[in-house]
Amino acid sequence: MASSLDLQEQEQLDQLKAFWNRWGNLLTWAVTAVLLAFAAYNGWNWWQREQGQKASALHAELERAAQAGETDRVKAAWADLKARYAGTAYAGPGALVAAKALIDKGQAADAIEPLQWAADSSKDDGLKAVARLRWAGVLLDQGQAQEAVAVLDKARGLGFDALVDDRRGDALMVLKKEDEAREAYKAAYKAMPLDLDYRRLLEAKLMALGVDPASVVPPPAAELPSGTKPSAAIRVPADERQQEFA
Repeated sequence: MASSLDLQEQEQLDQLKAFWNRWGNLLTWAVTAVLLAFAAYNGWNWWQREQGQKASALHAELERAAQAGETDRVKAAWADLKARYAGTAYAGPGALVAAKALIDKGQAADAIEPLQWAADSSKDDGLKAVARLRWAGVLLDQGQAQEAVAVLDKARGLGFDALVDDRRGDALMVLKKEDEAREAYKAAYKAMPLDLDYRRLLEAKLMALGVDPASVVPPPAAELPSGTKPSAAIRVPADERQQEFA
């Protein structure tokens, strides 16, 4: 036969009952909410993995179609990737793959759509900048220089400002705005890393507009002959420049 509770134990039991009567429902709901949140978190992770795997397979199909030069397959795979897996990390790179394949096959007009999508919707700033640079290049090829400038203006601050200014200068040259183009090329030259061979192309563009590159960014002192002024290091006589770019 069970022994009866003493006064202290009875008092503790009564306190426990009172506590449960007051807080029991709340605690039950709290525990339920935690368990549901945990289940939802696991479910979300599972769904994300599933989406990633499916998007990866579709991206691989897109790349195979691009390598084969089959533009109809490229368009279909890109449309599917955008419609079903736009939120995955594969959508942005897929847009660039699709655009390049279409451009390579002479369908540049169709390449604008994936480039525009990547420029506006990609989660990666660097990829957004690349998309805008390529988009602007397509517009320039189509003779739409003013539209190219507008596209490039939204690519600033995304990590590719030197290339943006360079292409912007190209668009301004088409628009016969040489003074603005000169300033764009100067900005590109200043921002371009010193160890890139691409700087030589910018030097040529600057010299064609009568600008000595050394007056924009003096070469490192170690590269100059003893006693040579920085401004004279790579100066080319005017008559030779005219012959070079004639």
